[in-house]
Amino acid sequence: MPDLPLDSEEVVIRALREDLGAEGDVTSRSALPADLPARARIEGRAEGVLAGVPVAERVVAAVEATVGFEARLVDGDAVRPGDLVASLEGPARSIMAAERTALNFLTHLSGIATLTRTFVEACAGTDSVILCTRKTLPGLRSLERYAVECGGGRLHRAGLHDGVLLKDNHVALAGGVREAVAASRRNAPHTLRVEVEVETLEQLGEALDAGAEAILLDNADVETVRKAVDIVGDRVPLEISGGMTVDRVREIAPLGRLLISVGRITHSAPALDLALEIDPA
Repeated sequence: MPDLPLDSEEVVIRALREDLGAEGDVTSRSALPADLPARARIEGRAEGVLAGVPVAERVVAAVEATVGFEARLVDGDAVRPGDLVASLEGPARSIMAAERTALNFLTHLSGIATLTRTFVEACAGTDSVILCTRKTLPGLRSLERYAVECGGGRLHRAGLHDGVLLKDNHVALAGGVREAVAASRRNAPHTLRVEVEVETLEQLGEALDAGAEAILLDNADVETVRKAVDIVGDRVPLEISGGMTVDRVREIAPLGRLLISVGRITHSAPALDLALEIDPA
């Protein structure tokens, strides 16, 4: 499994500050004795793929370092209803204060990993791979990309800073595919590959002639993708995007060695149902 992003601690602290504010968990503090010990368990309520278990552990530790957290499953594992994901033991107030933030991370990231795995499995037996995109929740991109990897997906550029991808609006503003590619090849850092988005086979030919080092074919039907694969061959990586569903991926994945970018695995993944149950120790 991938390493946790370097900013995960910062994201956890920000999330806890958002939930606990300056006063902390006033409900638990008013209803529960300070010295009440408790045992809790995080368990599956639906079938899916886990991501975010160590993030949940960091949430608990940030609230109260004395709370014991024992992971029973790890990120990338399959989880089913009733499966024990993690066990917790410590002050009841502290567990309750961490509960929602820990579950918010765990259910959201596991939802991304689960949906990613579904798309990855649609590519099984082919040379094509699934990529995430920049369509992420602000502030959570690094963790969402981590969840994509837990689900077996691959990463696209992390942001505008680490890759040149000329989109349709760049092309329009630059005066065309050829002009946009030429300008980027002159001005972009030499360590970055120049990729350009095209919508027609004519534009694809222009991109190749202009020296594009990767091509993104957007919103193309299966027959157009097939022709694009024949035209491009092995000259440059060919990325396909736009309206990707599992059925559509099953159709186009066998056509070649394709990079299939799917925005919905981050922007529309439903949360995976996981719950925390707690009892007095």
